[in-house]
Amino acid sequence: MTRMTFNRLRSTAVIGALVASTTLTGCAALLVGGAVVGGSLMATDRRTSGAQIEDQSIEFKSSTRVREVLGDRGHVNVTSYNRMVLLSGEVPTEADKAAIEQAVSKVDGVRSTVNELAVMTASSLSNRSNDALVTSKVKATLVDAGDISANAFKVVTERGTVFLLGRVTEREAERASELTRSISGVQKVVRVVEVITDAELAQIAPNSAPKK
Repeated sequence: MTRMTFNRLRSTAVIGALVASTTLTGCAALLVGGAVVGGSLMATDRRTSGAQIEDQSIEFKSSTRVREVLGDRGHVNVTSYNRMVLLSGEVPTEADKAAIEQAVSKVDGVRSTVNELAVMTASSLSNRSNDALVTSKVKATLVDAGDISANAFKVVTERGTVFLLGRVTEREAERASELTRSISGVQKVVRVVEVITDAELAQIAPNSAPKK
């Protein structure tokens, strides 16, 4: 399994939640993640309400930058979680991949980028439908598990690879990865998480902290 873990503002090479990633493909409308940010989802999200709104802004601005660089020549998903941006999808060339990362890294508020773009032909609508189904299965499995907070994770799937994003403890990250690997259609699990301690978890989400 590939892991990339970010401890607060420090990123170290160790390679989600119910908010959809922004999808950019051809001239399709931009869909900014976080369409549902009110009520219980916002209350149980481990980001502050301000951070959630900022992530929406980052996704929108980044998607605009991607369109300026790529036009309709590829398929790129932009997902921001606590100002850490995951780039996934397919682009025609390595130069496009690098240019997109550079453009997104300059967006106001972005603190780090994880570039998981593949240089290849854009995925088919059938593949994307399968990915959407896998994402739904992962979210349902995390909810059913009962021993971790499903809303602590944002889930993105590309060509069978599942990306798990969130502010979680090491135990939660391991458990979510274990559950995700067991799901039909999952080819690989990539963790793009900000690891927090149990003490930090108790402060931001008291009901999620491990019982003493």
